[in-house]
Amino acid sequence: MSLPTVAVITMARDEGSMLRRWVDHYSREVGAENLVVVDDNSSDGSTDNLPCPVLRIPPLTKKSFEPARMGLLGGLSAGLLEAYDAAIFCDVDEFIVAEPKKYESLRHFVAARPDRQAVGVMGLNVVHDVGIEPALVDGEPILGQRRLAKFLPLMCKPSLKWVPAHWALASHGIRCPFEVDPELFMFHMKFADRDHLQAVADHRHEMFRSDGRAARTSWERSGGDMVDLLDEITADIDHEAIKTFGPPLKKLPTIVEQSTPEIWRAVGSGQVQAMRNRPFVRIPDRFLARV
Repeated sequence: MSLPTVAVITMARDEGSMLRRWVDHYSREVGAENLVVVDDNSSDGSTDNLPCPVLRIPPLTKKSFEPARMGLLGGLSAGLLEAYDAAIFCDVDEFIVAEPKKYESLRHFVAARPDRQAVGVMGLNVVHDVGIEPALVDGEPILGQRRLAKFLPLMCKPSLKWVPAHWALASHGIRCPFEVDPELFMFHMKFADRDHLQAVADHRHEMFRSDGRAARTSWERSGGDMVDLLDEITADIDHEAIKTFGPPLKKLPTIVEQSTPEIWRAVGSGQVQAMRNRPFVRIPDRFLARV
């Protein structure tokens, strides 16, 4: 039996080497020809010569940025679902992996979920343990160079869908019911490298200042602020007390709420507060070298 087809979409602007990692990862999962990189006016060359389709768009000035972004991505994914069995949207620093003990790839996971509308991921923010881990080495898997993470309910996004329901609320929500699937993991690399965090946060902060995008999010904070946060949370880690991550099965139903008559969303503390308050967990060995 043939496997279902899965389209994976991201939107990028000057994402440097992280975009190359994203393309490499999802090429292994679904095939490079099934990726779509929406280029939001990059100037760093990161979207040149990619082995996948690149859609170059003009500046999103017709309406405010976030509604325009969600509308564009929702419309694009709805169109792709006329040709594909399922669609994924995730940011350039978000890497989705199905449970390695059961599924060879995301396509195998999708094949095992034929009656779903959408599912949420197990959102893990990978953390650079600054005191003992060096800077990331390009070309080597991140998981293995990094061993710690924090599980954030807010990051349990409905990233995978089978139906043309539009994503909402900066992709933390969607216009159809969904549940968080304990066999679908998303590793968010925003905090995975101190130097990268500062560079990306400064870049995003400048975009917030120039056109107001991502207001009321961590994009309002400078790179210095975000690095200070990383240094703060990794300053005094009790490594012996850290447990290997396992999905909190009993709590998963409480992560999703119907926030309006039309939108279901993942809920939880914002990233800055959650990164301070959520406990560290150890990334299970079975995921090492998968991203």
